[in-house]
Amino acid sequence: MAFPSSDSSQDAVPERRVAILFRGSRALCHEYSLVLEATAIEHDLSESGGSWLLTVSPHLLQSAYDQISRYAAERRPPRSVARPSAPFPGASFGTIGYVIILLLIAYCTGIGLFGANWLEAGDLDVAAPREWWRAITALTLHLDQEHLLGNLLFGAVAGMAAGRLLGPGLAWASILAAGAIANYVEILVAPAMHRAVGASTAVFAALGLLTGLAWRQRLSLAERRWYRWAPLIAGICLLTLLGAGSAHVDVLGHALGFVFGTGVGWLYAREGIPRNRTMRPQLAAAAGALLLVGIAWLLALRHAV
Repeated sequence: MAFPSSDSSQDAVPERRVAILFRGSRALCHEYSLVLEATAIEHDLSESGGSWLLTVSPHLLQSAYDQISRYAAERRPPRSVARPSAPFPGASFGTIGYVIILLLIAYCTGIGLFGANWLEAGDLDVAAPREWWRAITALTLHLDQEHLLGNLLFGAVAGMAAGRLLGPGLAWASILAAGAIANYVEILVAPAMHRAVGASTAVFAALGLLTGLAWRQRLSLAERRWYRWAPLIAGICLLTLLGAGSAHVDVLGHALGFVFGTGVGWLYAREGIPRNRTMRPQLAAAAGALLLVGIAWLLALRHAV
């Protein structure tokens, strides 16, 4: 909407000098006329040369322009309208797969399958930076039942939500990728002798994934600044509340998982991923994630036995 600068017109009101406030369609002129009437600004509405004119006295031009501009800003549609979409089906299958894998690895660790010490073979070991598979295997290991149950519960909730937004295959493949990258970065930057295990890094990657999706979508809406940043602030608050604790809590891993998960979610929302809602890409992503976990454990056990 463009507002012409002050101009004199004798077409609409020849008896007195007036300034053209707006020239355009009849509908818009009538709409803006109602705004001026509501603010008690005297004006005239007329037709001239096939277009409609909204005119005011020159001394009222600035106040009228301010009122119309304020109204136009309030009624302006969002820069991007978030398109609601139906949740992906099958989110529970991804969560069930997550639970089965953690329970299976816990069982194998408990009985020492193949005569191997699974904890030593697959934990996150800063002293072994070249053994990249540890960044993946460490996500499936736990020290005790309490550790395992906590990650099963929170991971299932966050993963279910991500699966409904992205599809189960893409969601869990993304959570695995973000968690593994976070673990490998931790290997590179953590102090010497640092060792860690647990799916909590992947759990916070899932939380970050949800945060990044919501944050990027909010940034595209014409809302107040703090509203647009609310998802990120909420995610950081949850990270602070749940990701810190005793000296045995891997705070660095939690923070890195959240950061990389947020980045992945932000990128997905920006690029409109997934673009295809069929099951084939979901099955491919799920198969790739399972294959990666399997390869990582094969390499870990091969070096351990």
